[in-house]
Amino acid sequence: MDLRKLKKLIDLVEESGIAEIEVTEGEERVRITRVSQNAPIMYAPQAPLQQVSLPQAAPAAAAPATASAPSGLPEGEVIKSPMVGTFYRAPSPGAKPFVEVGQSVNVGDRLCIIEAMKLLNEIEAEKSGVIKAILVDNGSPVEYGEPLFVIA
Repeated sequence: MDLRKLKKLIDLVEESGIAEIEVTEGEERVRITRVSQNAPIMYAPQAPLQQVSLPQAAPAAAAPATASAPSGLPEGEVIKSPMVGTFYRAPSPGAKPFVEVGQSVNVGDRLCIIEAMKLLNEIEAEKSGVIKAILVDNGSPVEYGEPLFVIA
C-alpha cells in the first residue's frame, strides 16, 4: 500500500473521530488505531499487518493527573488496577478477605487478586498505611487504571 493511501486513511481517522479502521487490499492489510495519550500501546504480532497508532487530542481543560484520591473519597494514595480482569478480595470463596477498611498494611502486603485470562495476579501494597476505602465489589470486573483502594 503506498504512502499516499496511508496518509489519506490517517487523515480520515483523525477527521471522523473513529477509533479504528482496518483495510485489506489483496495480500496487504493495514490497521490504524486511535489511542489516548495516557493509554499503553500494545501490538499483537500478526502476519502481514501494519499498525499505525494516532494520539487523540487531549481535552482543552484536562486536569493534571495526581496520585491522590478523586473527589468524594478519603484522602490518601489511590491504588489502581494494573490490568483488566476480575477483582477478588479473598484467596477463595468463603475465605477471609486480604484486607478490610481500617486495617494497617505494609509495603508488599497482599491487597487483592485480579484474575486475568485464568491467571491469578496478587496485587500488593506499594505503600504502608491504613486502608481508608475499598472501591470495588468482590467478583466485579475491573479495567486498567481503575481505582481499587485508598491507603493513607
